[in-house]
Amino acid sequence: MSSRFNYGKTFLLGFGFLGISLIWPIFNQYLPIFLQAGNPEFEKHLLSEGRALPDIVGFGLAPSLALFIMTWDNLINMFVQPWVGAKSDQTWNRFGRRKPWILLGAPLALLGFIFIPVAQSLLAIAAFILITNFGMALFRSPTVAWLGDLFPPNERSKANGIINLMGGVGGLLAYFGGGILFNSFGRSAPFIAGAAVSTLALIIVFIFVKEPEKIELTDTQPVSLLENLKTLFQNQDKSAIFVLLGILFWFMGYNALETGLSSFAVFTLGMKAGTASIYTGLVTVTFILFAVPAGNFGTRYGRAKIIQIGLIGLAILVFTGYFLIQNTITFAIILVLVGVFWALINVNSLPLVYDHGDERRIGAFTGLYYFSSQLAAVLGPTLGGVLVDVMGNQYRWLWLFAAFFIAVAWVVMLKVKQREGQIQ
Repeated sequence: MSSRFNYGKTFLLGFGFLGISLIWPIFNQYLPIFLQAGNPEFEKHLLSEGRALPDIVGFGLAPSLALFIMTWDNLINMFVQPWVGAKSDQTWNRFGRRKPWILLGAPLALLGFIFIPVAQSLLAIAAFILITNFGMALFRSPTVAWLGDLFPPNERSKANGIINLMGGVGGLLAYFGGGILFNSFGRSAPFIAGAAVSTLALIIVFIFVKEPEKIELTDTQPVSLLENLKTLFQNQDKSAIFVLLGILFWFMGYNALETGLSSFAVFTLGMKAGTASIYTGLVTVTFILFAVPAGNFGTRYGRAKIIQIGLIGLAILVFTGYFLIQNTITFAIILVLVGVFWALINVNSLPLVYDHGDERRIGAFTGLYYFSSQLAAVLGPTLGGVLVDVMGNQYRWLWLFAAFFIAVAWVVMLKVKQREGQIQ
């Protein structure tokens, strides 16, 4: 007889994800604006359209450089997180297995984070960005690994749903609360409040989450990324490769748009930075509302089919956004719908990787999924920033950039075959 699902333990663990999810939206919303504010090209475009100039002191960087800086965390994650995750498997001291990494990484990350808005030079803000990124990389993988440590396989989907709900709450606090704080109290307020709430959430996790002393590993032999990729290419069915390529392309489009969204709102539409954050939070609201239905649709009708529907809808939507978005009303409408289609894609993507993987090597295929998505998070914003530079510092072009790569992802997904006896 199976034991009753422990909701209390799950919600406690969810505070760890809430703490992590508070930091990134604030980081991604305001940092691009700090880096680019003062660029005369943006001011010229805003004045020519009769829009308000942002009342923000910044470093006047070009979009390509600013958005490349925004990918530093992904570059660090590609190398640090897999190493930390593996090392934390072998860690055990008086604090536990994963908790020592939280003790090491969280204070470092939060210290760098609160100094970002007060940096007086480009060198200083670059240093604080790197400190934040490195600190987050040190404790993010161990925190995520608790899902596997604390829950048996048959409970992980239910637990992950609750954990992601808590992460969504953190995102909403960051977008809406951060936006109000920025408009009311200035540029440092969201960072200080975010660091304070994140610290409280992580303290709750540290005190109340009890780690198992022993973890049975199904495979103690480490396998490199190159060996995993080689195995995929040697397989007659190339569907797994096409799934990973699809993930690469749709995350390239989505991450470029997500990273540049606040810059579009401020430097193209003339919105206040705090108000832009509040509007961006609309994507998170509809994503949370449609996350569970998206998973149910994927189970009932096939994950690949639901992802394809999401890609078609999202590609059409962001293509339309290039022409349609001229004011806050049209901006809000598009963002609300983006959350719906993104839920159909994102919720079903990792399970689809598992469908075409090997049940004995779940960790390896999880690594391949994150490698594709992290590589996309580097390439998408970097190439998108170059496009904005080339097209006269007009962030509106990011909508077409995103539409193109999402459409390419849909074409790639047409190559994915349904596995016999398996719903996709």
